[in-house]
Amino acid sequence: MRVIADVLGADAPGEVLARACIEGAKSAGASLTLVASAEVFDALGAELLRETECVCCDEIVTMHDSPMSAVKGKKNSSMARALTLLKEDRGDFVLSAGNTGALVTGASVIVGRIRGVRSVAIGAVLPFDPPLLLLDSGANLNPTAENLLEYAHLGSLYMEALFQVKRPRVALINNGAEETKGPELYRSAYALMKADGKLNFIGNLEGRDVPFGKCDVLVADGFAGNLTLKLSEGFGAYLRKTLKEMLLQSAKSRVAALLLKKQIRALKQKLDYTEYGGAPLLGLKKTVIKAHGASDAKAIGNAIRFAARYAASGFAETLPLRLEGSK
Repeated sequence: MRVIADVLGADAPGEVLARACIEGAKSAGASLTLVASAEVFDALGAELLRETECVCCDEIVTMHDSPMSAVKGKKNSSMARALTLLKEDRGDFVLSAGNTGALVTGASVIVGRIRGVRSVAIGAVLPFDPPLLLLDSGANLNPTAENLLEYAHLGSLYMEALFQVKRPRVALINNGAEETKGPELYRSAYALMKADGKLNFIGNLEGRDVPFGKCDVLVADGFAGNLTLKLSEGFGAYLRKTLKEMLLQSAKSRVAALLLKKQIRALKQKLDYTEYGGAPLLGLKKTVIKAHGASDAKAIGNAIRFAARYAASGFAETLPLRLEGSK
């Protein structure tokens, strides 16, 4: 398994992400191709890069660049080069923590969408019990109702293939459970999903019910989905911080923490968005994984392990047949 890692243009410095990719690939037993600038490679040094393929580029897609930048304006950027290497079968998947819009557009054009797929969706797994797939979590801010229906099918197939969930329960995020709630986009999507006999559609789901295992696939437009994702991440971090402060407050609480060490570790794991580390772009011909812009070594390592599992499953390659059977 070979990882192609684009380490430029994220919130974290390129050298930091590159080191995290080297450690993550090693722990996952994967080979690594790093796409970065000469400055990053010089900072890492020859010894650290001894077992890594290095591809040098002189352009960076920044967080402020347009979604078309990797396709038109910056063809020699680390993002464009990484996606081109994947297209040329020089690796099994691309991992990038860069500009989401540019990655989605670049991957759609350079790697290519699966025939029949109208819109790529970012499928983020939230580490609840059981895990919940949220899509779209940021790829398309202005989808159609037909796009949301397509996301429902993509998400169902994903949960069946990667998490062995039979007949995944699909819900549409909304501001109320009633069929008439929400803007026209959501009312139209509700009608399409309800009429689709192949989906196990259970209706609308309010935000307060998201963590409680009421569905397996949660469908949203990219704007609402990204807000839901970031709020879940932030609230998990807040709870971990509050729990730590509470347990270190006194001698008694520290004793309680020791007695509940196993349970506390399990809870912290459930609240940690880095548990999966990255989210696949569903609907592409090959595997592209979007990592968080501020990913640390743990998040990158988990993203590589999850991406290796995703790529090894052959989901992207077999998706055309799966989609045909779901319609």
